[in-house]
Amino acid sequence: MRKTLTLLYVAILATNGALAQVDRKELRHKAIGKGAFAGSVAKAGVGTLVDSPHQWGRGPDGFAKRAASGLGKHIVKETIQAGVAAAHHENLHYQPSNLTGTLPRVEYAVKSTFIVPRTNKPGKTVALGRVSGNLGAGMISQAWMPAAGVGAGLASGGIGLGADVGANVAREFWPRKHRKTRGK
Repeated sequence: MRKTLTLLYVAILATNGALAQVDRKELRHKAIGKGAFAGSVAKAGVGTLVDSPHQWGRGPDGFAKRAASGLGKHIVKETIQAGVAAAHHENLHYQPSNLTGTLPRVEYAVKSTFIVPRTNKPGKTVALGRVSGNLGAGMISQAWMPAAGVGAGLASGGIGLGADVGANVAREFWPRKHRKTRGK
């Protein structure tokens, strides 16, 4: 527990300077907006149905623990991700391709999860914010999980990265007329 809290403190200090460059309104929306709550509730519902982790049980208390855990993990992920992305000058907003064909578009979406445009100069860079946000949240969430460990934290971070890949593939194929436009 002490190591996890120290890791959380170091992560906050490391991203604190970079957070000055972050659009706080956007971070607040991503971290604690309606989508964050809806996602946490949906994941908690599935976790309750499959009873994972089983130590929390299937009742209302178990559901509440799963929802709080999911929201906490999401807040940690978004905060670390935003700070590291700002410090590393990464644009983590998904930019749909103009490619045709299913396979080229899927490849583009997967690649765009890990290679993103820079914000300070032309070119692309590794999405360190996305990777560190997922892995950091996976590790830090082990502080409150019943069966905690480094392996479980890394696995959780990997699952988060996989979810980001899936979200980018969905964004790539989402009908253009339904897309929100962003100024960035």
